[in-house]
This record gives sequence, C-alpha cells and structure tokens, in this order.
Amino acid sequence: MLKSDDKIGHELTMKNMHDKKLSPNDCVKDAVEALETNAAKIVFIIDDKECLVGSITDGDIRRALLKGQGLDSPVSKVMNPNPVFVRTNNYSNKQVLKLMKDKDIPYIPILNNHNQIQNIQISEYLQKKDIKDNWVVLMAGGLGERLSPLTETKPKPLLTLGSKPILENILESFIDNGFRKFFISVNYKANMVEEYFGDGSKWNVEIIYIRESKRLGTVGALGLLPVIPDNPIIMMNGDILTKVNFEKLLNFHQKNDCVATMCIRNYDHQIPYGTVVVDNQKVKSIVEKPIHNFFVNAGIYVLEPEIINGMLKNVYKDMPDLLKELMKTQKEVSVYPIHEYWLDIGQMDDFERAQSDYIIEFYDK
Repeated sequence: MLKSDDKIGHELTMKNMHDKKLSPNDCVKDAVEALETNAAKIVFIIDDKECLVGSITDGDIRRALLKGQGLDSPVSKVMNPNPVFVRTNNYSNKQVLKLMKDKDIPYIPILNNHNQIQNIQISEYLQKKDIKDNWVVLMAGGLGERLSPLTETKPKPLLTLGSKPILENILESFIDNGFRKFFISVNYKANMVEEYFGDGSKWNVEIIYIRESKRLGTVGALGLLPVIPDNPIIMMNGDILTKVNFEKLLNFHQKNDCVATMCIRNYDHQIPYGTVVVDNQKVKSIVEKPIHNFFVNAGIYVLEPEIINGMLKNVYKDMPDLLKELMKTQKEVSVYPIHEYWLDIGQMDDFERAQSDYIIEFYDK
C-alpha cells in the first residue's frame, strides 16, 4: 500500500475504522458481521487502552470452526495475536508494499509507540478483483417434489425470492466475485430455465446448458460437459441461498492442493429427551436434552479438471459417491467451513423462511 499520490493505493484513517475494531470479549459472530461490511476484510482487536492485541480474517474464523469453536466464542480464542504492522516513525511506502506482497495481505496497520492504530494502509492493486477463467456449474434439473404444488408450474430454481428467481440470485453472486462462464444443468421444465436465462448476455456472461435426457444425480451431469476445463470448476446446487464468497472459496482450494473441496456447515441437533449413561446396570450420568454438533454437506464444491476427465457420459452419480471414490484412491478432499448465511431451500418451510431472510440478508442487492 502506498499513499494516494503514489497512484498505487489509498489510506483508511481512524475515522473510517469503526467497522473494523472489536474488543477481545466480543464474539466471533460480531467479527463475521464486521468482515462483511469493511473494505480491508480484516477486523482488528483493540483492548480498553486502544492498543492492538490481535486481528481476525476470514481464514482465522474458518480454521477456528474446524477446531470446534462456535460463533458465540470470544474473538480472543480465534484471533491472530501477532498481526503484521509497522510503526509510524519507521516505514516507507516501498517497505510497506513489499511487506504486503511478501505476506500476501492487502492491508497493514500503522501503530504509534503505544501500539495504538493511527491508520491502515490498503493496496488497491492487491485488492483488485480479477475476472476468473474458472467455469461454474449450477445444478438446476431437479423435480423439486417437496415444494409441490409450487413446482408443478415452474422448476424450483425459478421460484422467486424478493424480485428474482433463486437461480438468478446465485448467478449474480458469482458474477460479483468475477466469474463469467456458466454451465446450467437442466432436466425438469428445462425450456423455462433456458428461456429465462438465455445465453447470459443480459448479465454480460456466457451461459451454456447441459441437457440431461434422464436424471443423472448431483454430479453425473459433469460427464456431459463439451470439453475438459483447464482450471478448477465450482459446482453448486441451484436451490441454495447463501452469501459465501466464491472467490475466497476458490483461493482456499488452490492453496490446499487437493483434487476436490467440499463446503460444509455446522449443524446442531438437540435430542428432545434426557439421555442416560448406564454402566453395569447403574446410572452414571443424566444429561437433559443434549445438543450434538455435526458438519454437514453444504452442496457447494470445487473440483479439479482430472475429476471431470474421468466422468462417464449419461451415468448416474451423486457427489458423495464421487468423493468417497476419490478418497479410496488416496486422493485428498479438503473441507471449507461456511460461517456465512446459508440455506438449502428443500422444503416448504425452508422456502417460507427464505422469503423473510432474503429481505434481511439480500435486500441491498
């Protein structure tokens, strides 16, 4: 980051930092909300003397979720206690820019001798969003039987949330993240999907349709792609409402050097009864209505081209089966925990919830 007259970046002063500061006792959920609204995509943790004691990025939160921390955990358990910084009296523009490139970060706080942030410097160049060559495959061919009778007249991806179909909200989320080439897998009422989205020119993108003559499962349609892509693809079910940053997902996949990445969500299940632990016919403990935590499949994946190359045409296959096959052959599959808003619109109560959530989460779109 250089100062504005160097034509490389601009500064964010203290008066612009109110959405990037939290105390150690604030919760992780507060950090998630702050990350969604600030330009630097980092939250600084400040103690009661206004001194910098840590920082939190999106990656810090995902790693914490995998280790069992929840959104109600204090940020002190999740933060990086040793963030990169420079002193106000001991840095140059060239030094800061080099440090940003070496550390692969687009921001650096400038501290005084009391460890108080004076300003933050951000590199516009390092933050620039590139147009992606990666393909996006959206699965939109399902019958949507659990949403009947709504799906008797139109396919589920065309059901409206706010003023737009579910699938259009998904498409625009990817466009916002720099993706421009889409494949939409269609079967049930395919003509309606194709008529609505056309060739994608309305959104200044390219849309190609994968036409399933029979149902091919959640991943079988990949065997119908016209050619093998050169880069990893993102594949997503066409009935998910989410605020996942797909650019971050792709970057995560590429850094982990795996053949596939599966997005996962934390799911809590409460047993409605008191559970009893018994040992040798004696009660050892009683737990009233315990809550069990699980990671569940979120229906969003990143796949390497080699996987598509091995897919057979017109053969039914579901994604869990494919991932199990990969792991059996010693191929590594990574997981990307989602902390952002996510909802699988599978049943009528999900659709009704999505209607109200959309106003809160996506109204500004």
